[in-house]
Amino acid sequence: MLELLQSGVHFGHQRSRWHPKMKPYVFTERGGVQVIDLEKTVAKLEQAASFITELVSQGGGVLFIGTKKQGQAIIEKYAKESGMPYVTERWIGGMFTNFASVSRLIKKYKRLKEDKASGAWAKYTKKEQVALNKEMEKLEKIVGGLEEMKKIPEAVFVLDAKREKTAINEARKRKVKIVGFCDTNINPELLDYPIPANDDATKSIEIITRVIAEAIKAGQAKQAQN
Repeated sequence: MLELLQSGVHFGHQRSRWHPKMKPYVFTERGGVQVIDLEKTVAKLEQAASFITELVSQGGGVLFIGTKKQGQAIIEKYAKESGMPYVTERWIGGMFTNFASVSRLIKKYKRLKEDKASGAWAKYTKKEQVALNKEMEKLEKIVGGLEEMKKIPEAVFVLDAKREKTAINEARKRKVKIVGFCDTNINPELLDYPIPANDDATKSIEIITRVIAEAIKAGQAKQAQN
C-alpha cells in the first residue's frame, strides 16, 4: 500500500473527466482531482495477478499493450522480462480478428531478420539491401514485439483502455480476457480484471506492470513444476 502511495498510483483525473462507473473506486477528491481508493487497488491487483498466474500455469499467454509514450519502455521491459509478446508502437487493426494476415507479417519479419543475420543478403545489390533493410525496420515497428506470438493469446494486459479501444474491442470479440489499468476516466466494465490506478505517471505504470510480470513468472514456475 505504501509503495503504491509513493508511486502516485492513487492520483486520478479531474472530476470533469471521470467516468461515473468508477465511483466505487474513488476514495475522495482533492482540488478537483479524484483520489483512487488504494485498498480497492490492492484487492483488484491481487485478483488480476492470481488470474494471470493461473492462466500462465496452464500454458496461457498474455499480450502486453501500451502505446502511450510514457509507458512504452516499461511495457516492453516487463514483457521481455516475462517472455511475453508486446505492442508499443501501434495496434494493427485485425490483429485478433484477422490473425492469419498478422501471422504472415510476423513470418516475413522473422525471415528478413534471419536472412540478414546469416549473410543471405550478400547476393543483393546495395540498393536492394537498403530496400530490404527499410522493409525490415518498418515491420519491426509493426510486429517486432510479436515475434514469438504463434496464436491469439488468452489474455491482454492494457495500459490505457481509452487509447487502446480497438484492441479491447477485438479482444472482446475473440473472448480474450482483458486485464489492465483503470484510471478514473475509464469504464471498468470494459475490462474483465480492472486495476484502479493512475495510467499516466511512470512510477505508477512501473509498479503495476512489475506485479503483472511477477504474476506471469509465478505461473511459469508453477507450469514447470507440473
